[in-house]
Amino acid sequence: MIASVILIATIFLLGAPAALVLIPRTMVTGDATLLYNVSLSIVRTAFRLAGIRVVTQGLEHVPPHTACIFMANHVSNLDPPALLPCIPGRTSVFLKRSLTKIPVLGYGFKLGEFVPVDRDGRVESAVESVAAARRVLEKGLHITTFVEGTRSPDGRLLPFKKGPFYLAMEAGAPCVPVSIYGTEGMMAKGSLRVKPSTAHIVFHAPINPKDFSTREELMEAMRSAIASGLPEWMRD
Repeated sequence: MIASVILIATIFLLGAPAALVLIPRTMVTGDATLLYNVSLSIVRTAFRLAGIRVVTQGLEHVPPHTACIFMANHVSNLDPPALLPCIPGRTSVFLKRSLTKIPVLGYGFKLGEFVPVDRDGRVESAVESVAAARRVLEKGLHITTFVEGTRSPDGRLLPFKKGPFYLAMEAGAPCVPVSIYGTEGMMAKGSLRVKPSTAHIVFHAPINPKDFSTREELMEAMRSAIASGLPEWMRD
């Protein structure tokens, strides 16, 4: 429980004054880059103090100076703060719309052009989210999505949601598969307890949506790539 307290306290103690200064600055300038970079620096510091180590592989596969769609599996609430600081450049993220309603943090998400997603199953909601994500890509920002749509309760890969693959086929941006493991034992679903350990993040060679005639073929290729970087017990 000590690691949890250190993690939360560090983010709050460093994040509150940063938000007071940088959110108004971002509102005035319209540029969220400094807010984004400082936020990630705070997360890195909090992880380090809490005893959380992040090990990456395959960053050489990420195309330089190209807006990409990063597609990762999802096993813990620690996945986003572990992954985002490792991605070269600035990324937007697909996230639950409810998170944008959190005071201060939610407004920071909006300033960072994160893309809210509704889980109501309506086609109109999906089309709206895909359109917003495409606008972000056209600005030169990456998009990051956890393609299972929710955290896996036991670490094993869940079925993928279709929305990110609509975006990929429509936008034609390189899709970078990302495998995450280790975090499933550090913060289990439904728990706030953090256990210090090592998170492993594996970036794979990008997949070009234009090489596939259907969304389903792209989805299967992405699943195979993500699974290839996971321990065998997590693959199915």
